[in-house]
Amino acid sequence: MMGLKLKITVDQDAGFCFGVTRAISKAEELLAAGHQLYCLGQIVHNHAEVERLEKLGMQSFSHENIDSIKNKTVLIRSHGEPPETYQILQKNGNQIVEATCPIVAKLQEKVERSDSEGSFVMIFGKAEHPEVVGLTGRISGNYIVVKDLADVDYLSLPKSLTLYSQTTMDLDSLNQLRSKLEEEGIEVDFRDTVCRKVSNKKKHLESFAIENDVIIMVAGERSSNGKVLYEICKSKNSRSYKISQVDQVSPEWFKANDRVGITGATSTPTWQIQDVLEAVSKL
Repeated sequence: MMGLKLKITVDQDAGFCFGVTRAISKAEELLAAGHQLYCLGQIVHNHAEVERLEKLGMQSFSHENIDSIKNKTVLIRSHGEPPETYQILQKNGNQIVEATCPIVAKLQEKVERSDSEGSFVMIFGKAEHPEVVGLTGRISGNYIVVKDLADVDYLSLPKSLTLYSQTTMDLDSLNQLRSKLEEEGIEVDFRDTVCRKVSNKKKHLESFAIENDVIIMVAGERSSNGKVLYEICKSKNSRSYKISQVDQVSPEWFKANDRVGITGATSTPTWQIQDVLEAVSKL
């Protein structure tokens, strides 16, 4: 049987961001040194990578089980955690390994400062996302989390506020929110805290999607960043597909001589992208 003779390009900007790379490197170092390592939550929103690290000996646990973790070595993943988490872990005699992304850590400090100055804080993001949970845990005053312009009740907001963003949100949407708030007569102290690894990727991915006939986005099912990046591809190329594991690749997506672009989220390991490349190359 003749192959499809696909022309495959791997996005050179795909794969782990700095914060995730740093957290995983710390985990690998500790495991290689023989430490019994526990991670609070998934170290990265990618099941395959979590599974790989667990085979090396890392154990994941949830916030629901935090009180049962005592006298262990616990890694704080790149998303960060609220102060309460540190207090519980320290009270139970755990050694904490700090792997919060430095960009997220600076954002935490800024949010804390705005709160201490008495500002009403608005966070553009997803309330249930671990990064946002880590941010809101630092606010003792008034705040609101919004993920969509349609969610905002402008009449209920104060006349002035400080606007922050979860680092993986879409920059254009953040700017639209800022403009809408100002149109409603609200004074906005705007803090652009979108990670440039994400926002700079938008134009690049738009071009990448147009240049190829088929796009495969490799991302964990729970990856917020993966969903954002996939939607960017889909908006420019209707033949875009999002998969979380290599066996989800379908031959039906391709035609002979198609140009195929393979990319991934900032939480997607390079080895997984390579696995997809090998699978597509065999078609």
